[in-house]
Amino acid sequence: MAYNDLRMDNQWLPFTPNRSFQKDPRIFVAADGMHFTTHDGRQVIDGISSLWCVGAGHNRKPINEAIKKQLDTLDYSTAFSVSNDKAFRAAEMIAAMAPGDLNKVLFCNSGSEAADTSMKVALAYHRARGEGHRNMFIGRERGYHGVGFGGMSVGGIPANRKVYGTSLLPRVDHLRFIHDPVKHAYVHNTEPVWDEDILLELENRILPLHDPSNIAAVIVEPVAGSAGWYVPPQGYLKRLREICDKHGILLIFDEVITGFGRLGTAFASDYYGVQPDMLNFAKAVTNGVFPLGGVVCTDRIYNAMMGAHGNAPEHAIEFFHGYTYSGHPVACAAAIATLDLFREEDLFKRAGEMGPVLGDAMHAALKGLPNVIGIRSLGLAAAVELAPIAGLPGKRAFDVFMDCYHHGVLVRNAGENLVFAPPYIVERAQIDTMVGTLADAIKRAA
Repeated sequence: MAYNDLRMDNQWLPFTPNRSFQKDPRIFVAADGMHFTTHDGRQVIDGISSLWCVGAGHNRKPINEAIKKQLDTLDYSTAFSVSNDKAFRAAEMIAAMAPGDLNKVLFCNSGSEAADTSMKVALAYHRARGEGHRNMFIGRERGYHGVGFGGMSVGGIPANRKVYGTSLLPRVDHLRFIHDPVKHAYVHNTEPVWDEDILLELENRILPLHDPSNIAAVIVEPVAGSAGWYVPPQGYLKRLREICDKHGILLIFDEVITGFGRLGTAFASDYYGVQPDMLNFAKAVTNGVFPLGGVVCTDRIYNAMMGAHGNAPEHAIEFFHGYTYSGHPVACAAAIATLDLFREEDLFKRAGEMGPVLGDAMHAALKGLPNVIGIRSLGLAAAVELAPIAGLPGKRAFDVFMDCYHHGVLVRNAGENLVFAPPYIVERAQIDTMVGTLADAIKRAA
């Protein structure tokens, strides 16, 4: 199908320069394994797991068949006051994978909804404990927690704050970002060691300014994915856990990107050996084939919420929150099949093995190229950072993205960064092709 056979007047594309797209459309019509088929019949390597989602590769038959079977059995049922068998099974499997006593799963439909859900849980939990004054949140500069007003508020994306700043939540502060562009421009499968404790600001400025007794939760991505795959300093997450414990503050990990295998473990929480109080997930849980997200909470949070209603009538709702499609039976069937497939093919281990291969290739091929000012790799993801064009932020990376697409490789441009996060089934030869194509594009953009 040629793109001029499609009417493109009506769809408003998200996070896309629509005027540019209209001049040079990029339309996929099929996908299998590691490749897309474009509207004009070309093959394009999916170098980003379709935005961190497709860990097992495209068109996986066990997932497809599970969805078809579920549609023939129970297509949809409300999640309010009733539920469905697949939701219970999916929750059981996710809780079993989550670390420690993260055993209670609240389903939603996306990472954005997961962020807002976890924030609402934090407020309700403290209120249930008689500390309703804990109503302030701490996020991090350049953090990304979706597009809801709660997630944008705790997030630290400047473009969001520029356009929506007047309507963001008022009681929010932000930690310093975790990257030193001079000392840690090049990071490969390691945690940067800082000369200073960048969390001293939290203890010595932010907490005293607002008083720790007013803080409901701190929310961070273990690895800053959407900003461009920035790796936390050595010991950072453990230190953050200690500070939160000291002051009775909940710690929320946004694992929408790092969850389900990206670092070679089920969650980044496992990789770093730090358990949060809540863990947000989405994306790879269904291999991207059906929208599903959620929050995994500790038993302590759940029990406090139930206990606070111990004297209330049994028909009273303990947590006034949910979505029309929470625990959708087809989404949960897709999740069950995806998690089974991850286990049967040992794909988390494979991601851990292929991660250094990608990192080695990125550092070997790209370091020293024109305008390259940094490369970061950890797990099966890596980013190269380019020097910006004066007065045109993001233009150089966008041009490289376009060049790679036209040469058969999908890479993600994020600000001045180009990011690879391929499906876990990626082969060495495909990594060589991806990185080689990116290197050539960077040279042409010089």
